[in-house]
Amino acid sequence: MRTFTGIDLGSTTTKAVMLDEDGQILGRGITNSRSNYDLAATIAKAEAHVSARFRLLSRELEKTEPAATLEKFLTLIEVEFRRQQSLEQLRLLADATARECEHPRVARIKDALIERVAALVEHMIQAEAKPAPLMVVKEEKKTSDFFRDRAASQYSRLAETHADARVTFDDLMSIFDKAIIRVENTELKESFQDLMLRALSKVSARFDETTAQRHRTAVQRALDIELLNGGVIGTGYGRQRLPFPKQDIRSEILCHGLGAHHQFPATRTVLDIGGQDTKAIQVDDRGIVTSFQMNDRCAAGCGRYLGYIADEMSLGVHELGPIAMQSERRVKISSTCTVFAGAELRDRLSNGQRREDILAGLHRAIILRAMSLLARSGGVLDEFTFTGGVANNEAAVTALRQLVDENYGARTVNISAGSIYTGALGAALFSLRAAHEQAAA
Repeated sequence: MRTFTGIDLGSTTTKAVMLDEDGQILGRGITNSRSNYDLAATIAKAEAHVSARFRLLSRELEKTEPAATLEKFLTLIEVEFRRQQSLEQLRLLADATARECEHPRVARIKDALIERVAALVEHMIQAEAKPAPLMVVKEEKKTSDFFRDRAASQYSRLAETHADARVTFDDLMSIFDKAIIRVENTELKESFQDLMLRALSKVSARFDETTAQRHRTAVQRALDIELLNGGVIGTGYGRQRLPFPKQDIRSEILCHGLGAHHQFPATRTVLDIGGQDTKAIQVDDRGIVTSFQMNDRCAAGCGRYLGYIADEMSLGVHELGPIAMQSERRVKISSTCTVFAGAELRDRLSNGQRREDILAGLHRAIILRAMSLLARSGGVLDEFTFTGGVANNEAAVTALRQLVDENYGARTVNISAGSIYTGALGAALFSLRAAHEQAAA
């Protein structure tokens, strides 16, 4: 089977989408962007490959597996596979933290630090190695996509109980912060097949032998399908650093326009709010860009700005939207400049204004900046599609719907559950188109 892949190297996350020969999405992958852009692209592509293998497995299972056990097995095998991945990454973390404990900067507490960090990471490994009940397994599927986030949450909780006057919480977290960079920049040695077969051996015990044999057969059939690289196209904020020749790189504008059109064919206006920039795009009935406006001079009103606000409030970025939705009286924000955001935020909190109301005002201010770009690009035509990571923020979506309605009247507003992958999808579609054109030549 030939596959076609698009990679979107964003400022905060790198995404990959893999299509089959019919243009159907086989797999998607995402990872934190990092200074080593080549590795970020490789990891996102590898994650898309893993996702594609699970999609192929689902297709094989659908041929023989009763619906009653299909969902249960797919849930169990995916979570167990991820568990095996995490265990390998935790072992890498154990090695990396041990190396950091040898650094001269911590020589005064070296012995105590080595002992506590080793015990802490070993506790994480043992906890990860325990099989979970199905109810817990389903909950695990809702956790962060990133190993760094999951590991940091566990490590910090354990560090609080291991810290004392001699080896402080900050000492323990400093070791983690440096070690996790090593782990993120190391490719796993285990192959997909090895991890899958190991996961299968764990999951098979939860089913009777007849059912388990059907599962083993389906897994082997899925593994036997050869995935041939039909082409890779790169895009994104860091696209000039992608390890591709120039002819295999497309602009973010073109990719988001085509990706949005593919998801919602009636789309005529696209708004993408990414980590570092905002793009307002107009497309025709074929998904071809006719005009656009882009804010790329500063991070104000983008995902990075929300990240800064989250850090200032000691919150996760994913918490901002739900908190803002609790607002009863939105605060008017005069500026969304990232440089002054912290000072304005602290000033408003000190004046007794509720964080819910402040965050509601911040989200509206961000969307107001986007509305200005939309107006300069040609306005909001029907249909309108919102893409990018910020499209997953409920408060941003609510503010956008309100402002579109106030300024342009009723419009169909489309938001895909996979909105963050829209640029990578567009890149993959360009790869598929290029193959079709070459075949027709």
